[in-house]
Amino acid sequence: MASRLDVKGVLQKAPLFQQLSDIQLDEVFQATTEIRVSKGELLFSKGDMPTGIHLVVIGQIKLGVINPQGQEKVLEMFGPRQTFGEAVVFLDRAYPVFAQALVDSVVLHIEKQAIFNALSRDVSIAKKMLAGLSLRLHELVLDVESYSLSNGLQRVIGFLLNADIRGEDGNTGYIELPASKNVIASRLNLTPESLSRTLNQLSNEGLINVENRIIHLLDIAKLRTHQ
Repeated sequence: MASRLDVKGVLQKAPLFQQLSDIQLDEVFQATTEIRVSKGELLFSKGDMPTGIHLVVIGQIKLGVINPQGQEKVLEMFGPRQTFGEAVVFLDRAYPVFAQALVDSVVLHIEKQAIFNALSRDVSIAKKMLAGLSLRLHELVLDVESYSLSNGLQRVIGFLLNADIRGEDGNTGYIELPASKNVIASRLNLTPESLSRTLNQLSNEGLINVENRIIHLLDIAKLRTHQ
């Protein structure tokens, strides 16, 4: 990771703060701390009290919980320019999840009072936060629906087709898994073994080709209609 970071420049380009005036942006900047976390390091634990929101600059952060049996469930993953922690800041309640770096990451922590001050001066920030929270609620509903109504194969195909498909050329393309297969499996409410079997099945059917974290989609049309 780079040794120096233009924190103010990062904030200025973040969707949440793009409409701020120079004075407002400077206030947010003064309340921002740069945090560097190594792969596997916790950013915060379940039960910690939030002191602000987080903005990912470099890397990737996962939010998850541990069930009574000691198994981890990944709830969300956040990459560059994405913020998280808004809801608990407004509720002033402890984090119900933990946050852990999936790779070496750089995260900005913006103190909650600076956020509240910005909100009181610019309604557009409130609208953006509400839009972001509403989108996450919508995604949560879709997740619950997926777990309830679709099987493992359908969930994996849905994940592949909704990912950032690169090099798309008609009916082919490829994606790069944003995390390890164990993390992806947890996100899809599958065991790692089930995910591997499903990927092998799709590979044997000539629909994908797996090369470590790169998955080539060989027939997107058939994937869309696969049952």
